[in-house]
Amino acid sequence: MLTDKRIKESQSSFNSYLQDGLVAKKKEFEQRIFNILENNANESLKIAEMLFANRDSWLWTIVTSYYSMYYIANAVLYKMGYKIGEKIPHKVTADCLIALVRGKLKASLLEQYEEMQQDALAGIKADEIIESFDYERKKRSIFQYETTEEVKQEKAKVSLERAKEFMNEMKKLTAKR
Repeated sequence: MLTDKRIKESQSSFNSYLQDGLVAKKKEFEQRIFNILENNANESLKIAEMLFANRDSWLWTIVTSYYSMYYIANAVLYKMGYKIGEKIPHKVTADCLIALVRGKLKASLLEQYEEMQQDALAGIKADEIIESFDYERKKRSIFQYETTEEVKQEKAKVSLERAKEFMNEMKKLTAKR
């Protein structure tokens, strides 16, 4: 679960990123850029599924699962009018998801859970989906350099499942605008 401290830290970081040029507010939307990000996300997820199904590489299942999340997250941010820069883009993306997308995702999930009318459930689910990006960002780094094959197989399965759920929810957000 995202802590209040992490949420506040992300908002503060986002404001700093804007000032420092690590994220830029774009005035014009270019469909071509959005399409590239979305296509990269789709291709990464497809490759992750193939690698996992063929048992080719647990490591690269994790890495490509994460990258599917990274690209679709950037597509959502771009659709919202923000372009991530080249310096520390993964951390910037993670913080921007929390600062900018978390609320929109919560609202989207509330629509889906309308019959239940449970704001708390939608908030928890939104936090879980956003937090899954941060988990995968950290896991990719650790697993890329420090983990055994047995552990990688199980973690690859979790990564792929998280990526699919993340992709599904982010695509709903891009379709709404």
